[in-house]
Amino acid sequence: MKTHRSIKETGEGQVSNMVLFSLLLLVGLFPVASSSIGWCYNFPSCNESTWSSIPGAYCSGSRQSPINIVSANVQDDVNLTSFDFTGFDDNRVMTEMTNTGRDVMIMLAQEKMVVKGGALPGIYYSKQFHLHWGNGSSMPGSEHTINGERFSMEMHIVNVKAGYNYISSALLDPTGFAVLGFFLEVTNDTGKPKSWKALTSYLPNISNAGDKVAVMENITMDSLLEGVNRSKYYRYLGSLTTPPCNEAVVWTIFKDPIKVSQDLIGLFSTSLFFNKSMTPHLMVDNFRHAQPINNRVVTSQERSTKGNQLSNSVNLQIYDVFSLTAALLYICWF
Repeated sequence: MKTHRSIKETGEGQVSNMVLFSLLLLVGLFPVASSSIGWCYNFPSCNESTWSSIPGAYCSGSRQSPINIVSANVQDDVNLTSFDFTGFDDNRVMTEMTNTGRDVMIMLAQEKMVVKGGALPGIYYSKQFHLHWGNGSSMPGSEHTINGERFSMEMHIVNVKAGYNYISSALLDPTGFAVLGFFLEVTNDTGKPKSWKALTSYLPNISNAGDKVAVMENITMDSLLEGVNRSKYYRYLGSLTTPPCNEAVVWTIFKDPIKVSQDLIGLFSTSLFFNKSMTPHLMVDNFRHAQPINNRVVTSQERSTKGNQLSNSVNLQIYDVFSLTAALLYICWF
């Protein structure tokens, strides 16, 4: 088994990331390995049915995430252009991986990954990405669903709008965060793709809540997103999918899934444990279910009409030929 260095062994490197991580935990943006926050996924006393009663949380709001995206109800938006991704090809942006007690989170180097374009209202800096999953092959675990279909896993890249020195300020902006959501779809391969094999090789080193490990592999975000057409996506306004559920997120859900082999996806639900202050339980089904869409609209790129135009043109030509033939037969007959 490959051995990785823990954060304790890295000394003072990544200090800025640790400070940022601590700040994010304080404002409740990211899950933390502590029962004091008062929420969980699978225990009756703190599961998602109780989140709306958490003091100061917004989990019963009208603009909550995730949602079920019904493709027939999606509206065209010509403004949803391609993104400009900076630093997604940098193999030094991933700094540390943490078992938060509720998911796996990978911290990203400060301001090395930047997202703009795609009709986002500004420039956004990538801070971290994390994952949600079900229970191996028996239960898929994406948070968003498409026409009621749930995928094996879902990855969220969390980006904060430029200009906010404090996360608490971004939480008050309806577009303070831009989260990029990617579905993971299982394949029958083994150990593929290589980027995901490298990433999941760290999981045995963070089995317990609070465990951290420095990311030493040269993994790029582009390599994790291999095969995804990043110009095709859904867009809507929503919230964080964990307490305090602030309604401060511009959501982008990409249509193409990342294809990852079953053995690698299975590692998430067999290698990690929930909060260690409780009786140890494997970390499974750490996803929030779909929330009411209410009066919100999901948009996407304008659907191509070229096919319909071509079909109509061909039909018109056939109609003209039949009309001309009929006219000639009429003349000849009489």
